[in-house]
Amino acid sequence: MTEIREFPAFPYKPYSIQIDFMNALYQFLDKGGVSMLESPTGTGKSLSIICSALQWLTDRKEKRNSGLTEESHKVDGNDDEDEPDWMRNFTLNEADGANGDKSIKNTKSPFSLRKHAKEVFTEGEKADELNDQEFLLDEYESQDESSPGGGNSKRKPARGFDSSSSEDEEDENDCSDDEQGGFKVFFCSRTHSQLSQFVKELRKTVFAKKLKVVCLGSRKNLCINEDVLKLGNVTRINERCLDLQKKKISQVSKKKNLGANVRIVRTKASCRCPMLRKHKLQREFKAESFQQEAMDIEDLVQLGREMRTCPYYGSRRMAPAADLVILPYQSLLSKSSRESLGLSLKNSVVIIDEAHNLADTLLSMHDAKLTVSQLEDIHCSIESYLGRFQNLLGAGNRRYIQIMLILTRAFLKPLASDRNLSSVNVGLDTENPSKSKPCGACSMAIYDFLFSLNIDNINLVKLLAYIKESNIIHKVSGYGERVAAMLQKDPVAHEEMSKLTSFRAFSDMLVALTNNNGDGRIIISRTSSSTSGQHGGYIKYVMLTGAKLFSEVVDEAHAVILAGGTLQPIEETRERLFPWLPSNQLQFFSCSHIVPPESIMPIAVSHGPSGQSFDFSHSSRSSIGMIQELGLLMSNLVAVVPEGIIVFFSSFEYETQVHTAWSNSGILRRIVKKKRVFREPRKNTEVEAVLRDYKEAIESERGAIMLAVVGGKVSEGINFSDSMCRCVVMVGLPYPSPSDIELLERIKHIEGRADSDSIKPSVTLVDDSYYSGDVQAGFGVLKSCKRRGKEYYENLCMKAVNQSIGRAIRHEKDYASILLVDARYSNDPSKRTSHSHPSNKLPKWIKDRLIYSTKGYGDVHRLLHQFFKHKNVENSSETNQH
Repeated sequence: MTEIREFPAFPYKPYSIQIDFMNALYQFLDKGGVSMLESPTGTGKSLSIICSALQWLTDRKEKRNSGLTEESHKVDGNDDEDEPDWMRNFTLNEADGANGDKSIKNTKSPFSLRKHAKEVFTEGEKADELNDQEFLLDEYESQDESSPGGGNSKRKPARGFDSSSSEDEEDENDCSDDEQGGFKVFFCSRTHSQLSQFVKELRKTVFAKKLKVVCLGSRKNLCINEDVLKLGNVTRINERCLDLQKKKISQVSKKKNLGANVRIVRTKASCRCPMLRKHKLQREFKAESFQQEAMDIEDLVQLGREMRTCPYYGSRRMAPAADLVILPYQSLLSKSSRESLGLSLKNSVVIIDEAHNLADTLLSMHDAKLTVSQLEDIHCSIESYLGRFQNLLGAGNRRYIQIMLILTRAFLKPLASDRNLSSVNVGLDTENPSKSKPCGACSMAIYDFLFSLNIDNINLVKLLAYIKESNIIHKVSGYGERVAAMLQKDPVAHEEMSKLTSFRAFSDMLVALTNNNGDGRIIISRTSSSTSGQHGGYIKYVMLTGAKLFSEVVDEAHAVILAGGTLQPIEETRERLFPWLPSNQLQFFSCSHIVPPESIMPIAVSHGPSGQSFDFSHSSRSSIGMIQELGLLMSNLVAVVPEGIIVFFSSFEYETQVHTAWSNSGILRRIVKKKRVFREPRKNTEVEAVLRDYKEAIESERGAIMLAVVGGKVSEGINFSDSMCRCVVMVGLPYPSPSDIELLERIKHIEGRADSDSIKPSVTLVDDSYYSGDVQAGFGVLKSCKRRGKEYYENLCMKAVNQSIGRAIRHEKDYASILLVDARYSNDPSKRTSHSHPSNKLPKWIKDRLIYSTKGYGDVHRLLHQFFKHKNVENSSETNQH
């Protein structure tokens, strides 16, 4: 019989489903491996995870400390590490003269570029102003072709910046072996706001003070350098931060004579960011943070401001010693991010919350995209660099730089104008030029792409090793920025598109092209994409399988937990992320909702007030009649539903179309007479202000409507408990547009997974290479799917529906109505047996209460009237009792 545990850290009397959830999680953690736990939104999932996982962690540590579990730790005994990195010796031979060659000894440094600084002084010599020599590459010796690496730089490769300064290297590992090698819990979610919410729940328990907790975030969220923050753009903030660390102010700290005219000059490097100059403050920040109760991003920023030291690097220093590390998806799921943060998952528990879209999120993190403008910028920068330094570069450097030029020219070919296409075979229909429209896109396997551009003979692995070891992208982009700054009077203008950003995109594409042929597809587009806002053409690599990426996490960690409100269908997740795991070995737990069934009123609304059938399919939703019928429905709902109503549309474009039509017809004026109307803004930065006004309108007892978008900020991560949402209206079935070639590639891949030949898709596009972005052609692909691809497309839609309607019910006493407005939600009972019927993909707690069919809108109005009247009476009697 399974042991039923108690969880004393739970701050309230837990519901039975919460006890079941915590016990299941504890058992899964004991066993290890991959597990999935589903608990509806609003059931105290976060608190249950905290109390179970951290109780398990505490118990495990106690067992280990008592000698039941012993682990050995290896200590790196490298004596060289004891020497402060900023101490270095420079010698100058007398024969070389003032402008002679300079040899550098002991070039060990955490700063990538410091090893290139010429910090040698002779008697009477003054430091010259920085010249172009700082951009000259170290000599690079290429190894033989059979070597897996690219070659060797004559100097040691630069180490990335991991701490606030060179002298901090000594205490990067200042935590004990026990702290570094012990068990940890990593908790990650999609957004910073969700992580902040998790910390708030954590503070309700004893673990907030009992355990060492750190919250990791992006530079944009943690930086306190105002000059950097005002750049606004995430990429520019990251680059500026790194740039400030690489360019040091060097001061002579000690001089020593070694004989006739030969001197050693020891220098001390100082970071140019004022928040990282005082190294002692970083250590104090770490100590202070661990003494405090669990701190979220905002708390860390506040502490950093008070102490005048960087919270971004301060929090990174805390991670090795922490028991609980709270961090965004990207930081944990990306191997390169884990390595840069110094995170080891060994012996650890990884908990991934909001895991309903984990597969797609993981894959999108490994996409790579290069635009025409970036390619042109890279090509121009390399040519300019080569023109300046060609005679000063060794054969190894020249060879690899020439290869980079060859690649950029090749990548530009398929994006060229029509007149150049005949000379390039990129899978377009050259036999029938009429099919090769300039606004189209084509998709190809990696090998086909490389062969078609005649670059299949280039060793990309060796090139990437060269790029990493030689620091070429910083040298070339740095020189390019210098030239651009000299030619540009306005220094801000050229920063809009950083050359370093372009080179990093280029490097990411090269990494993508080293993937297995069947892991993804190359998409070539010569159009301006309205969805991404990108003008001009681009080449994009779309990753299609996450099995290898996810296995890196699973293989290292003791246990991986996927948690969420709606994780069904779990088989799809298993097949896409861990297909090696047999179905019977996947541990799964699901619980019902804490709200009683009578607190929700889900209705499938098939007809509007004037009797017209609701059909919001792609071909019908834009008709005037359909939009007006929806307006009539809303005009009636505002009269019967109290307080707040949230209406979800499939896209911002459709919401705009509906709002405009209602404004022109006068329907909006009728709605506004009863409730204020708010619209979800496209910019995330504006959402908070709109929500504040929405809440005030409801609290003023007038009531309000929020017109929101599925997949937007409102639909995920924001709670609309109690009066904030008494009714959720889901307009239609929000299927993603089949005009998206990336989506179609994913569908094709999933449909063809069962085939023995995984590389060749079983579903074809228009001519298996060219796609014009036509919606009907996309529907054609969907119709040709037999099962898996079609099911994936349906799941995308219903996951979005479930995520949106789950915003309304947040606790046991909450109540709300849920209106699914489309005839496809209802249909007759005989069709509902089909697995693909929308209602079968709803959460059980909604599906069990769903009213599938009504005789007309009159029935809907009556049901809503009775529901809210009954709830009003209930609340009144409770108020009187108190």
